[in-house]
Amino acid sequence: MRLNPNVGKNLALVPLVTSIVCLGACTNQPTDKQLESWRTEAIALNAQMVKANTKTSPEEWNLVIEGQIAKGKAVTLSWQQLQALATNHVKTTEPHAVLNQEEIFDFRGIRVSTLLKKLAIASDITDITFVCFDGYQATISMKDLLAYPITLAIAKNGKPIPRDQGGPIYLVIPHTQYPNLKKKYNELSWAFYVTHMIIGTEPVKLRVGRRELDLAALDKLPQVTILENVGYRMGWPSGEVKLHGVRVRNVLAFAGIQLPANGEIVVRGKAPIYHDPSNPVRLAATDLRECDILVATRWGNDKEPIPAKMGGPLTLAFSSECHAGAGFSRPLNRQRWVTFLEGFYL
Repeated sequence: MRLNPNVGKNLALVPLVTSIVCLGACTNQPTDKQLESWRTEAIALNAQMVKANTKTSPEEWNLVIEGQIAKGKAVTLSWQQLQALATNHVKTTEPHAVLNQEEIFDFRGIRVSTLLKKLAIASDITDITFVCFDGYQATISMKDLLAYPITLAIAKNGKPIPRDQGGPIYLVIPHTQYPNLKKKYNELSWAFYVTHMIIGTEPVKLRVGRRELDLAALDKLPQVTILENVGYRMGWPSGEVKLHGVRVRNVLAFAGIQLPANGEIVVRGKAPIYHDPSNPVRLAATDLRECDILVATRWGNDKEPIPAKMGGPLTLAFSSECHAGAGFSRPLNRQRWVTFLEGFYL
C-alpha cells in the first residue's frame, strides 16, 4: 500500500527524519524508543486515514467554499455540480507519480479561478487555503490562482482519481506548462482529498455546546501565553513559538458547561477526519484541570492573528506539561493539535 501522501507531508516516517518536532520531555537527540513510538504513530495515523477515506464515495463528496465571501455564507458544491464545472484540462507531470515522474498526465477538473470569479470576494484577499479530508492544508496566492490554470482535478487520464492517488478532488499545479510554478509550489502544494476552500481567513466562530463565541467574547476571558514547539502540520515556524489564547476550561465555564470529574469533551475541527464519531479527538476533564490546553487566537511576539494558511483563525494548543507520562489520560500526539478549530461538544 502506498503511504497517504498528505500523511507523509504531515508526519513522515520518523526514522527517515532527523529534524522532527520534539514535544514534551524529549531530549535534543530522540531515543530509539521515541523514534519507534513516532514511527508507530505515523503508521497508525496513515492506516486510520486510509480507512476513513474509503467510507465516502465520490458521489457523496462536496466542496465547501468558506471565508471572506459575500455575506460570510458558505457555498457548497455537490458532486454533480463539480462534474458539470470540470471542463478544464491540465497536462503535466505529477510529483507524486511513483513509477515515472516524467510521465505527462491529463487531469480534468475545475480551474480554481473559475470558482473565484463566481464569488463576491473582497479586493484585499491575498491567498486561498485548501483544506483536505485528513486535516492537511495548502495555500496558494490569489494572484497565481487568477493567472494560471491551477485546477481542482476530479479525473486523471479519463478516469476518476483513486483515493490513494489524491481523489476524488486533487489540487493540481501545472508544472510542465509553467515551470516557474514548480519552484514556487512543490509537491507539498499538490493537496489530496480536498474538501474545503477558505477565501482569506474566516472570522472567529467557536461553537461550545449551544453557544457560539466570537473573538470579542474570547478576549474577555483570562489570557494565557505558552512557548512551545508546535504540533501543527503546515505553515508554522520550526522551533519554539509563542501561542496566545484562553484555556479550554475557562471557555467551557463561560459557556455554562460543567464536566463531571471523569467526563470529557469532543473537539471538532473543520477537516472531516475530525468528524468521525468512531475516533474523535477527546479531552478528559482531568487533563483540562491539570494542564493548560488552549484555544489559541494569536501567535508570535506581536500577537498576530492566526491566518488560514496556518490553520486559523483558531487552533487547539497544548503546553508541554500535558505530555504523556506526566499523569495525563492520553498521549499527546500531533493529531491532537487541531487546526481550523470549530467547537467543543459533550
